[in-house]
Amino acid sequence: MGGWPFIAAMMSEMNAKDGLGASARFGGPGWSFDFGSEGPGRGRRRRMFGSGELRLVLLKLIADEPRHGYELMKAVEEMTEGGYSPSPGILYPTLSLLEDEGAIAQTSGDEPRKAYEATDAGRRELEERAEEVEALMDRLTAHGERRRPFSTPEMFRAAGNLATVLKNKAKSGDLDEAAMREIVDMVDELAKKIERL
Repeated sequence: MGGWPFIAAMMSEMNAKDGLGASARFGGPGWSFDFGSEGPGRGRRRRMFGSGELRLVLLKLIADEPRHGYELMKAVEEMTEGGYSPSPGILYPTLSLLEDEGAIAQTSGDEPRKAYEATDAGRRELEERAEEVEALMDRLTAHGERRRPFSTPEMFRAAGNLATVLKNKAKSGDLDEAAMREIVDMVDELAKKIERL
């Protein structure tokens, strides 16, 4: 196999070998390359929080600064890059539980929405469980980072430029087997350099 079909097949095989699917795409009329989101083990949903973990996250967020229920929902959603937003049916009973336990209290003021602040008992609990809290917050942040686009538009543009050059070279008919192997070696070498960054 030679020319453009050879390169397209090679890149398709590389994607398959890495378990990549087709979520990020660049290309032009009649051609495209896909970079994945449907690799092995993806697509299965697992619970965001174990027993008592949401309670601990909310307590930590409230200890950082007083917040309303809606602000807490948005804070969790932002941490997870939209991966999870607690529903009102889960959030408000958890806040009531924290309040009943004496870990948080409503702030004083005339605002119509209830804002909560951590009590001394709530702050003591966070100190006693500091390692657990840190690990939980790190996990949520890591979840959010995994959901972020793995690339920038500039990277897709550069990859698209490379694909266009390869396509045009292959279509020109000027590439013999030796030139094709040289291009493949160059692309492989570039991939290795990028991987080492």
